[in-house]
Amino acid sequence: MATVVPTSEEDAALTVVRFASELAWADAGPEVAEPQVSRLCMEAEEFIGMGKWLELASLMITSAELIFSKVSEKDIESIFTIICNLVTKTANPDEAMEIVKVVTAKILQQPNEKPVVRLKILINLYNLLETPYCQFYVYMKTLNLAVDGKVTEFIIPSFKKIDNFLKDWKIGIPEQRELFLAISNILKENKSMSKDALKFLTSYLATFLGEDAHVLSEAKEEGAHAIVEFVRAPDIFQCDLLDLPAVAQLEKDAKYGLLYELLKIFVTQRLDAYLEYHATNSTLLKTYGLVHEECIAKMRLMSLVDLSSDASGTIPYELIRDTLQINDDEVELWVVRAITAKLIDCKLDQMNQVVVVSHPTDRVFGQHQWQALRTKLVTWRGNVANVISTIQANKITEDGPQAAQGLVAR
Repeated sequence: MATVVPTSEEDAALTVVRFASELAWADAGPEVAEPQVSRLCMEAEEFIGMGKWLELASLMITSAELIFSKVSEKDIESIFTIICNLVTKTANPDEAMEIVKVVTAKILQQPNEKPVVRLKILINLYNLLETPYCQFYVYMKTLNLAVDGKVTEFIIPSFKKIDNFLKDWKIGIPEQRELFLAISNILKENKSMSKDALKFLTSYLATFLGEDAHVLSEAKEEGAHAIVEFVRAPDIFQCDLLDLPAVAQLEKDAKYGLLYELLKIFVTQRLDAYLEYHATNSTLLKTYGLVHEECIAKMRLMSLVDLSSDASGTIPYELIRDTLQINDDEVELWVVRAITAKLIDCKLDQMNQVVVVSHPTDRVFGQHQWQALRTKLVTWRGNVANVISTIQANKITEDGPQAAQGLVAR
C-alpha cells in the first residue's frame, strides 16, 4: 500500500501534490505520467510561492479525490489534513471561506464512499477554523454528509453542545431554522430520540415568533408534524406548541385545522372531548398514523393530570373512574401509572377512596405559567431579603452591648 512520504524538505502541500498526482496517473505509463506530475508540481510550487492558497487547494483536492479509493484511510486523513490546513495560511476570511467550499464540495460528492473518513476530515476542518460562520457552514455540511452517508450516529453526540455552538457562531434566524430542522430530521429517524427530535422541532418553530403571515406559512407543514409527534409520543405530556404562532396559524387552516383542534384537546381538555373528536375524525387520525388506543391511554393520563390541578387537593376515586371511563378496579392502576411517569405527586387514601395530591402539575407551561412562576420568585426573593435584614438587625443589637463592654474593659 502506498504511503505519503516526503521526498525531501519540500513543503508538505507539494508532497501531497506529488504523491496524489503520481498515483492518479500511474496507469497511464511513465511517458504520460511524468510530464503531468511535473506540470502539477510546478503549478503547486508557483501557488505556494505567490501565496495563492485557494488555487493550491483546488489543485490538491482534485488529485486527492481521484485517489480516494486507492489509498489507506490513514493516508487519506493525512492528505486531507494538509489540504484543510491551507485555511490557516490565509489572513483573508473570504479566501478561507472559499477554500472551505472547495474542500466540502469534494468531500460531499461521494458520501457513501468511506463516509466515516469523510466525516473525520470535515470535523478536522471545523477545528482549524476561527471564523464563526465558516464553522457553522462546515457543521451543516457535516450533518448533510452524516445523513447521506448513513453515519448519523457519529454526529448525534454533538447535539448536546448546540447551545454552546450557537453562542460561538452568532448566526441569524434563517441559519438557526436550518440548523434546528436538520437536527430534528436526523433525530426523528431514531425512535428512542423522539423527545429530542420534538424539542429541536419546537425550537425551529419558535424562530418564527414575530414573523408575518407570509413567512409563517413556510412553517405550516412542520407545525403539523410537531402536533402529530406530540400526540403520538407516549412519554411527552407537556408542550408549548399552542403558544407558537407557527402552530397557532393552523387553527383556521383548511388542511390542518382539525389537527390543531386535536392538539388543543390533548393540551387543555379531557378524555370525553377526545372521544367525541374521534367519532367524527377517525380517518384523519389514521392518515397521520395515530393509533386510537394509544391516544386514549395518553388522554387518560393527561385527564388525570387535569384533575390533580383542582384546588381541593383531593380526587375521589369515583371522579377518576368516570373521567377516565374505566372500571373501579383500574383506578389505582392509572394513578400509579401517572406517578411513575412523574405526572402527579400524590398518595392513595384507600380507606377514604380518594387521591391526595401533594403538588399539582400544569399541563401547559405557557405565558401564564411563566408569569405565575415569576411572581412566586419575586415573593420568595422578598421573603429572603426580609429574613436577611432581620438577622442583620438582631446581630447589630447583640453586638452593641458586647462592643460597649469591650471599651470599658480596655
